Amino acid sequence: MSQDPTADAASPSDAAGDTEFPGSTRARASMAEVLLLASVFVIAACGLVYELAAGALASYLLGDSVLQFSTIIGAYLFAMGLGSWLSRYIDRQLVAHFLRLELLVGVIGGLMPAALFTVHSLLPPSQALAFRVLLYGLVLLVGTLVGLEIPLVMRILKRHFRQRYALKELVSQVLTFDYLGALLVAVAFPLLLVPQLGLVRTGLFFGLLNVAVAVWALWLFRAELRAWRSHALTCAVAIALLAAAMAGADRLSTWAEDRFYGEQIVFKESSSYQRIVVTQGAGGTRLFLNGNLQFHSRDEYRYHEALVHPAMAAQGAPRRVLVLGGGDGMAVREILRYPSVEHVTLVELDPHMTTLFSTMPLLRQLNQDALRSPKLEIVNADAFGWLEASQASFDVIVIDFPDPSNFALGKLYTASFYRLVDQHLAASGYAVIQATSPLVAPRAYWTVVTTVESVGLTATPYHAHVPSFGEWGYVLASRRPWSMPRQLPPGLRFLSLESLPALMSFPPDMARPSGLEVNRLSNQVLVHEFEREWGKLH
Repeated sequence: MSQDPTADAASPSDAAGDTEFPGSTRARASMAEVLLLASVFVIAACGLVYELAAGALASYLLGDSVLQFSTIIGAYLFAMGLGSWLSRYIDRQLVAHFLRLELLVGVIGGLMPAALFTVHSLLPPSQALAFRVLLYGLVLLVGTLVGLEIPLVMRILKRHFRQRYALKELVSQVLTFDYLGALLVAVAFPLLLVPQLGLVRTGLFFGLLNVAVAVWALWLFRAELRAWRSHALTCAVAIALLAAAMAGADRLSTWAEDRFYGEQIVFKESSSYQRIVVTQGAGGTRLFLNGNLQFHSRDEYRYHEALVHPAMAAQGAPRRVLVLGGGDGMAVREILRYPSVEHVTLVELDPHMTTLFSTMPLLRQLNQDALRSPKLEIVNADAFGWLEASQASFDVIVIDFPDPSNFALGKLYTASFYRLVDQHLAASGYAVIQATSPLVAPRAYWTVVTTVESVGLTATPYHAHVPSFGEWGYVLASRRPWSMPRQLPPGLRFLSLESLPALMSFPPDMARPSGLEVNRLSNQVLVHEFEREWGKLH
């Protein structure tokens, strides 16, 4: 390398970007080339992680919605384009600028998930707009910095290896490594990084990787950097800051989630599909998926009795029962009250859910060890795909999915899905669907009814009051009209033969609206109705 300590300063050749690699040996030049191309791989991986982390955080903290991911990704890509455009104004001291850029990206991008968790926990609900401003401000800042990286690397490579690379070869090499890094992270983020490290640690880990790129740039170009000691000190400070944050990540996450949920967290885990949190307080035990309440132990019996027994009791003597969703085992608990039941198939996408609710003593007590019943078969699979592949027929099908807050869930409320349900329903059987609140979201609720009817099934809508959720809606689907059961299992705490008819009556404020469309895979109108109506509460 050149021994001139001012080589990184402005010079005609530097400004033009055509200087030779200041070389001593061919091996050293080759190592520099490999390290620079490896830095492209790392830069691409880190940049995509920050984008995915921001999208996941937006969905987790602001609602699990396709809208959050779409707007975050759009803003991030726009900012990257802006950064690429701004890189044209960096004419001199390319290496020094690249080193500073990596440190900024590493520190800001790495700390972004932790900062957003902390601020969201401190701000009251009335300051939701302030949190959104911070979220999108950080996304735009990090995206702009990431957009500056690749153009600078390409120019550094061109400057030092101008005789080796034609422009087309340079672009090909850099983009190949860029896309490979993005591919690796796209696969690893949901399957490995988030489940094993969590969002906060994942951000910090990749922040350290960005700083590592700065460190090897510092070493690689040490002979041509001015103020080398100052750069080295800045790298050391960045490493210390991110390492300290990594060491305290668990404590920070626990503190932030304790404030968010308002009760002691007794279990938390990020699976490939969702964030699972179980809390316990004076009022009882609660389950949250992606920040959304799924049940409260003080009144979950109301929800699950209303979900299961109108279908089971009306069928008379069900032998084979299918449960789609419901990995907590509460619906299975109610199903097993019927002596006629011979076999229950539970299809739950997330194995973490069924493992948790079959092993944790607190949760096993709530579902009365239903997930350990010899009558139960647990299948961890996507319900849509499983129904397409299965040939089995069932007397009762209980559909207990989360609300249709995004397209991935919305497909489980479409006409295509209900046709599959119909194919697996015995002639005298009943299916029952949890279908959100007919009071808060009447258009969403009645869209489910309309969609069930569109496939030729008879829909019987009904509702029940669950204090933790408010007024909640269900839909019975069958090939014959639903009729009142003659008896219910003993020991029920909410339902009775006398109170059951009232569940079928809807007051004017929950009446069926006009102009509803069928929810199809091609339109997913239910997701839009759900977001619009529930969004009024935020």
